[in-house]
Amino acid sequence: MLAIRDSLPPPPPFWHRLNSFFAFPLQMRPLAYGLVLSFCSLLFEGVFFLPDAVALIVIEIGIMLAASRYGFKIIALGARGIRDSSDFGREASDEWTYLPWKLFAISLVQALLIGWLAYYAPILGTVGLFVMSFTFPAAVIVLVQSGSFFQAMNPGYVMDTMRTIGWPYALLCFFLFLLSTGAQVALSLVLPMFDGRIVLPIANFAFIYFGWVMASLLGYVMFQHHDAFGFDAVAGSELDGGGPVERRTPEQIAAQRTDAEVAQLVTEGDLAAALGTAYEAQRTAASDDLAAQRRYHRVLALMPDKSATMLDHGKRFIPLLMRRDLSSEALKVFKTCKEKDKAFSLDDAQMVITMARAEWRGGDAHATLALISGFDKRFRGHETIPQAYELAARALVQGLGRADMAQPILATMEARYPDSEQTQEVRWLLRPAPAA
Repeated sequence: MLAIRDSLPPPPPFWHRLNSFFAFPLQMRPLAYGLVLSFCSLLFEGVFFLPDAVALIVIEIGIMLAASRYGFKIIALGARGIRDSSDFGREASDEWTYLPWKLFAISLVQALLIGWLAYYAPILGTVGLFVMSFTFPAAVIVLVQSGSFFQAMNPGYVMDTMRTIGWPYALLCFFLFLLSTGAQVALSLVLPMFDGRIVLPIANFAFIYFGWVMASLLGYVMFQHHDAFGFDAVAGSELDGGGPVERRTPEQIAAQRTDAEVAQLVTEGDLAAALGTAYEAQRTAASDDLAAQRRYHRVLALMPDKSATMLDHGKRFIPLLMRRDLSSEALKVFKTCKEKDKAFSLDDAQMVITMARAEWRGGDAHATLALISGFDKRFRGHETIPQAYELAARALVQGLGRADMAQPILATMEARYPDSEQTQEVRWLLRPAPAA
């Protein structure tokens, strides 16, 4: 994320933005997601292997976890100034995946502590309940900030959070209290107008709606104090006038700048300078930096006098693409290298099998056979030879309709690998046709 200049004015206090918090769950994406989650409660009868009551409880727990996870996403991204759900992107949510469970554990520990205090002395239980309710928002903020159950349970971290927010923390607790009762008030007004099973999704949506309103409020409060909490406000937040949100990482920005520089040099016809820039970028980058390796390969492919270098690089670049599940690109690079040198091949037997399977899945029987041609001689004694034989037989029989050419392969497999699974598969492929 790109940090915003410190000279810009801070965002307005949260009580000036209450309408925006109520409006957040009504944006298209959270509204659609909330409705889908709410109506999932009607699926309990479809869980035929469980009693209806148990199935309903299981589904409700799933709805609660999904809504809580999205709520933590709202808080975490709101803390960086992202308040439009369309700017959330589809990035992995590893940071908040386990936060609902940790929050549940915090609530459970606090409830047990209050229960023990109430058992020891009722007045202490009442005081403990008040303290827990008052400090709970701060604990949630610590949990989002650190991702740590133990830090969120640590009174020192909780008190630091309350001091950071200052006296508005009391006002925050007041608004959160009102919102926590909002779903109950809304249901008391709406439910008398409905009956039957539709009551379940209505009740779910009410709790989801007010829960996400509270999440939006907490995220904005963290955004107000993002420097103290250690969050960078992103480009596109109101600190910089609301421009487009910058979703790229600094590494992606640097890579795209280098791409533009190399492209400009290629356009100007200065291939030597383009190659030098691309080479230096991949030399200083990590060996698995896909952007740097891809850029370097493309420039090498443009230079006829660098064929040997391109072929050598291709033997390292193709496995990297395959490890990233970019088999189509890997096959294109392989074919480019093959055009430069018909003898080009990979030294990894398993990698050759994987690429041949990718060609077969793409429906190209000839390319599949070309990849594994002479496989048993190049990788003599390798454990993947039966797989290569089977793949060759499939390409011949199912791809080219040449069962006659596959018969010698079966004979070889029966002689060398009579009990292998691959031999049985090829034997089945070449089974005699049933009599008419």
